[in-house]
Amino acid sequence: MTSSTAHWRERAGTSFSCEKQSTVASGAMVVTNHPLASAAGMEMLAIGGNAIDAAVAALFTLSVVEPMMVGIFGGGTALLRLADGSVTVLDGLSTAPKAARPDSYTPVSDTWPGYMEVAGRANAIGASAVAAPGSLKGWCEALERHGRLDLATVIDPAIRHASRGFRASPFLSDCIKSVAQDLALDPAIAALLLPGGSAVASGSLFVQAELADTLRAIAKEGPGVLYGGAIGAIAAEHLEKNGSLLTAADLVEYRTVDRQPVRGTYRGVEIVGAPPPTSGGVHIVQMLNLLEGFDIAGLGFGTAETLHLILEAMKIAAADRLAATADPAFVTTPVERLMSKDYADLRRSEIRPTAASQFAARILQNESPNTTHVTVADREGNVVASTQTLNSVFGARILIPGTGIVPNNYMYLFDPHPGNALSLAPGKRLTSTQSPLLAYRDGRLAYALGLPGGMRLYGAAMQAILNLVDHRMSLQEAVEAPRIWTQGQEAEIEKGVPETVRAAVAGFGHEVVAVPHVAGGMCAIEFHPDGEMTGAACWRADGVAAGLSGGQARPGTRFYPDPTRRS
Repeated sequence: MTSSTAHWRERAGTSFSCEKQSTVASGAMVVTNHPLASAAGMEMLAIGGNAIDAAVAALFTLSVVEPMMVGIFGGGTALLRLADGSVTVLDGLSTAPKAARPDSYTPVSDTWPGYMEVAGRANAIGASAVAAPGSLKGWCEALERHGRLDLATVIDPAIRHASRGFRASPFLSDCIKSVAQDLALDPAIAALLLPGGSAVASGSLFVQAELADTLRAIAKEGPGVLYGGAIGAIAAEHLEKNGSLLTAADLVEYRTVDRQPVRGTYRGVEIVGAPPPTSGGVHIVQMLNLLEGFDIAGLGFGTAETLHLILEAMKIAAADRLAATADPAFVTTPVERLMSKDYADLRRSEIRPTAASQFAARILQNESPNTTHVTVADREGNVVASTQTLNSVFGARILIPGTGIVPNNYMYLFDPHPGNALSLAPGKRLTSTQSPLLAYRDGRLAYALGLPGGMRLYGAAMQAILNLVDHRMSLQEAVEAPRIWTQGQEAEIEKGVPETVRAAVAGFGHEVVAVPHVAGGMCAIEFHPDGEMTGAACWRADGVAAGLSGGQARPGTRFYPDPTRRS
C-alpha cells in the first residue's frame, strides 16, 4: 500500500493537483471538517486524553461550528478500533417515534421524482419531520466506556465557542442562504440565523448563547438532561405542540445499539465497516467484490473504461440496497450473500465492458449530503471513524426555543409508502449510507477514513479504496481525487474529470451530468509501519488534519543550577 504518484499518473485518463497538504505526526492525528473541531480534539490529546476523548470533543464542537450539519438532536455511527485491536460499532442512529405508522404521511407520488415527498412537506421540515435523536447518547456512551476524560472537560471547547462566538465561514453562511426561505418560517431559528432578515455573514462573530447554556447543562447533568430530563421535556413539549409524532417517552426510551462490524477483502486488503441499518459497509464490500474481477489499475484512474465499470457496480449495489437493506430488527438483510465473492461473480457477468446496463433502483432515498465526519487516532492504537448528521442542512429547519437545539429531519428518510423495506414503523431505525471504514494489510491497520455526503458517500468511500489499493495514490491524492456517482439514474461526474472523458462515458450509454462535487469532505488517516501517521482532509469542506508529535522531556533533563541562588 505504499504510494507511488508516477504509477497512477502513467495510466490516468484524469489528472489533478491537490489543493490541501497532508499532515504527518508520530503521536496522534485528528481530522475533521472544521479547524476549531480539529483543535478541540487536539486539546484533549494534549491534556492526556485518548482518541475517543478527542473524537467526542470534536463532535461537540462541530455541533457549534457546523450547526447545519450536526447536533445533539441528530444521529450517527461510530466505528471504534480500541487499543487492544478489537473493533466495535456504536449505532446512534435516530429512530421513528412510537406513534409513527406506515401511513403517517400522505405521499404525493408513487413514482420518481416525488416518490419520497409528502403533503405539506411534513416529513421534511418542521416538527413533524423530527425522529428520536441518538447523537448525544452515542457520544456520551462512547466517552464513558472508552474515554479517559470527564464530560465537562470534553465539552468545554464547544461551550467556549458557543458562548464567545466564532467567525462564520463562507461555507456556513452559504448553507444558511441556501435554505433561508425555509428558515424564515420558524421565528426562533430565523432570529439566530437570519438576523435582520439576512443570513449570518461570512466573517461575522456568530454567538449561540442558548446552545451554550444547554451544553453547560449537559456537562453538569449528563445526557439524561435530554433523555428524560428538563431539556428533553422542553423539547418534547414544543415539538408535540407543533405537530410532531415525537414524545417525551421516545426520548426516555431511546437506546443506542452495539453492533459487530462487517468485513470483506479487496485484493488482499481487509475492509471493515458498519453493518445494517448502516448500509455503507455491506455495499462497499459488494462493489469492491464486483470490481475485483477487472484490472482497474491497468485500465487507469479516471479513464472512461474505469469510470464505466465503477458506475455499473454502483447501480447493482444501489438496486440491492434499496430492495433489501434496512433496520435488521424489522427487515432481514442477506448480509453474507450480498458480501460474498460468489454473488459478485454472478452479478459481474451482467456488466458489459463497453455498454451501460439497467440495474435501476426502485426508489431513490432522500438521505441528505449535509453531514459531517471525524477520524481520530492516538499513539496507543485507539481509532475513531464517526459520521454524524441532522440529515438535511439544518435538519428540520426549526429551533427549539430557549435551548439553541436544531432538531433532525430524519423522518425524511423513511419511505412514506407502506409495505416496503424502508417504510415507517414505530421505533424503526432509519437506514443510512454512513461509511466509516478501516482497512488492514497483513493484519496491520493501514487506513481509517470516512466522509459526509448522503447517498453519495458510500460510493465515494469505495472510490478512495480504489485510489489507495489499485492506483496507489498518496493519502492526500486519494481523498481529493475526482469522484463519480449514480444509483441508476444520471451519472454524476465531477468537473475535475476532463470533458473528453465525460463524453466517452456518455458514449457507453450513461446519461452524464457534470457536477461541482460528489459527496463531501473526506477525513482520512494512514498508519505507517514505523508508527507515524498521515492525516488528510479534502477541498470539499473546511477540513483540517491536525497532528501531535514530540512529547515530554527526556528523563533526567533539568535546568542548570541558578547562579543567583546561594548555596
